Amino acid sequence: MSLSVFFSPIVTQKLFPEEGFFRSQLGNVVRFYDNQFPTWDKDDKPQLAIIGVEEDRAAVNNQGCAKSPDAIRKHLYQLYQGDYAINAVDLGNIKEGATIKDTYAALRAVVEELLADDILPIIIGGGQDLTYAQYLGYQNLGQKVEVAVIDGRFDLNQESGEQVALDSRSYLNHIILHEPDYLFNLNNIAYQTYLVSKESLNMYDKLFFNATRLGAIAGRMDQSEPLVRAADMVSFDIGAIRASEASGNANAMPNGLFGDEACQIARYAGMSDKCSSIGFYEYNPSYDPMQQTAMLVSQMIWCFIDGFYNRKQDTPLLPKSSYIIYRTTLENEEHELVFVKSKKSDRWWMQVPYFGSRSVNERYHLVPCRYEDYQMAVTGEMPDLWWRTHQKLQ
Repeated sequence: MSLSVFFSPIVTQKLFPEEGFFRSQLGNVVRFYDNQFPTWDKDDKPQLAIIGVEEDRAAVNNQGCAKSPDAIRKHLYQLYQGDYAINAVDLGNIKEGATIKDTYAALRAVVEELLADDILPIIIGGGQDLTYAQYLGYQNLGQKVEVAVIDGRFDLNQESGEQVALDSRSYLNHIILHEPDYLFNLNNIAYQTYLVSKESLNMYDKLFFNATRLGAIAGRMDQSEPLVRAADMVSFDIGAIRASEASGNANAMPNGLFGDEACQIARYAGMSDKCSSIGFYEYNPSYDPMQQTAMLVSQMIWCFIDGFYNRKQDTPLLPKSSYIIYRTTLENEEHELVFVKSKKSDRWWMQVPYFGSRSVNERYHLVPCRYEDYQMAVTGEMPDLWWRTHQKLQ
């Protein structure tokens, strides 16, 4: 099936300046679906594909965010590319289907086909419930998936039992309970404690998921880098950014990330060799008369693209000469803790051994970590990240 059946073209006359773009602006280097749907073969295949999704029927208290893709494009394509050659395509917008399930099915099919073709989708939503359709695109890849969500809340509903209607405040229920289960880990980054119930925190602990408070990374964005680097897919709720920096959201709050911090997280995601899709959700042009938030989201997408074209390709141990191995043994522990540091990027990983029947090539799981985790192990303390991962691998 051709992807073109899911998309409507971009009306460039409304979005782009009459005089066109300068040579190095993104609008002059990205291929668009305006008159004819882009096609490619293996020799000119794009690396990135921008997808708009005009769907907000399940965006809780934020109707109007379906109009976000074009509002963001208006500013994104006026930005200048960095010192690299961008190979990207804009496939246009997925219109809302007859039912919301139709929209989910369309986004799932598009993500699945792009991933299979080794093209990274950049999704501009729409409500954050679309994260569930983004996740479904991984179902047939035959691999476990790690998800990173940047959000001030946990989008869980624990008040209505297991059968919860899917919306932007409950989509995590559907990801966690989805069958077949291919979710390996969930990282919730920049949550605000007063917006999260103790029951939700307890559930994260029981499932060995990771939750990182806004206060733990405020002014220390490097603390979030390993969490983002571990993820196969990233979902960014614009509501995680404070209202003074991003008012274009009906649920904007006084506290949250600063704009430059949001851009830094987006760049971390782009630099991750593992990240294969990202979604930017919940931006609402109706609450953005000065278009400041649209500019910020466009800059976040630019930072992701910039990170992508600055990837180090340092997936650990290939070749071994590019890495330094550190070993330490904790007191009263039978396991040796092994850390790996990349000479290219100074990034760190931990080796967590598998238990049970595994092939000789799958003796351990590599977990992105911080230098502080290594320091903790040297002093004789078990890093919490090692223990949580160990529990999942049993």
